[in-house]
Amino acid sequence: MAELTRLANGVTVAIDPMPGAQSAAIGLYAGVGSRSEADGKGGLAHLVEHMVFKGARGRDARAIAEAIEDVGGSLNAWTSRDQTVFHGRTLAPDVGLALELIADLVRAPKLDADELEREKLVILSELGECLDTPDDLIHDHLFEAAFGQQPLARPVLGKADSIRAFTRDDCTGWLTEQYRPERLVISAAGKVDAGHILMLAEALFGDLEPVAPPPIAAAEFKGGVRSDRKTTEQTQLAFAHPGLPAASPDAPALSLFAQAVGGGMSSRLFQELREDRGLAYSIYAWTQGYADTGLFAVNLSTDKARAAEAMALARDCVAKAADDLTQAELNRARAQVEAGLLMSLETPQGRADSMARSIELVGRIMSLDEMLDELRGVDVAAARAAGQAVLGGPVALASIGGKLALAA
Repeated sequence: MAELTRLANGVTVAIDPMPGAQSAAIGLYAGVGSRSEADGKGGLAHLVEHMVFKGARGRDARAIAEAIEDVGGSLNAWTSRDQTVFHGRTLAPDVGLALELIADLVRAPKLDADELEREKLVILSELGECLDTPDDLIHDHLFEAAFGQQPLARPVLGKADSIRAFTRDDCTGWLTEQYRPERLVISAAGKVDAGHILMLAEALFGDLEPVAPPPIAAAEFKGGVRSDRKTTEQTQLAFAHPGLPAASPDAPALSLFAQAVGGGMSSRLFQELREDRGLAYSIYAWTQGYADTGLFAVNLSTDKARAAEAMALARDCVAKAADDLTQAELNRARAQVEAGLLMSLETPQGRADSMARSIELVGRIMSLDEMLDELRGVDVAAARAAGQAVLGGPVALASIGGKLALAA
């Protein structure tokens, strides 16, 4: 049974022991990402996530890596638009070491100036790789089309100019201002002892001063067009409509609608555009929910000469599904989503991630039974209604390598 505890200073601790497990996953989940960055500071959250691994407390980068790998474990991190995560996987006896290292990273990083300049080069290389990967870049373009100049539109990697301009003070300021207790979740799953994890959490994070972090600006889906005419072999296309906040009672219905329309090889989009027409190699629908907003989107890659046809057919296919989605399609989508959920929660990492995300978005740990009941409570009428509701809003259109005006 998962346990939820809040330390006196506001740090949240989630613990889910898994009988039979021999390993553990533990992480620090900070509810802050690129949407919290100030104007002109795009990419700072991601840069800081990189920089803390260059040295912390009495260890340099090599010593950090050796400390966790000496016990057969791993330590890594990621940054998104609304979250930064530092996570470790170890055998059960070494979970304390993993959390100690994570605490050092965010509480006592060296942030050496010379290391900062070197790491900027690494991130600029990562940015260049993204710019050379159209099926990754199209997601950033779609967020820009959907949210315009709002912070949620910012790419996680930032821009080359802002990356080059960052200073050590920017990095220290970010950690000091943003990593406040009320935004921190320590989540552990696997072969873990609740009392031991709580003791570690209190010792390593319990003295953080409970100062409120800066507010996160609300986002509103506006819609628009982002057309990138760079030369590519294939045209990347995407369109989005306003989705739902993650905690919306209609979010499960929209998730199943998206799965039925474009979540697998049996979906309408895959069958009609790829199998029946040969219009696209890759095509899929997806949803993303945040605390205050969301997206329902479709991505596809197609030949330049058929881009307009492919985009028109994809949008028509989604619109028709909102009117005539069948029970069989809903049942298949539900089976896929349930299977994916159950499979992900078989691993300690999956459980730790799920608990933390649930706490961040709905303020508590949602049980597996609760999540399954939500999915099983969606009928065809609700799935259709969810599709109709989002399609009635504005649209965002993005392309790379094609004439989006013709495809829209």
